[in-house]
Amino acid sequence: MDCKKEANLAVCTCTYEPCSRKGTCCDCVAYHLQARELPGCVFDERGERTYDRSFEHFARLVAEGRI
Repeated sequence: MDCKKEANLAVCTCTYEPCSRKGTCCDCVAYHLQARELPGCVFDERGERTYDRSFEHFARLVAEGRI
């Protein structure tokens, strides 16, 4: 399977610029799941900018109807 890094970068909403995994979604998802987190792309813009990638933060945003 070929990585579509350039296409992924075009739609990546993560604002953490020094990230080495940006655009390489499989590496990003694996990294965050290992830390009991979700990648920034699953959050709304305001939620993503907090850099709180926790499952709990995501659940709060879902309960608030923001996601």
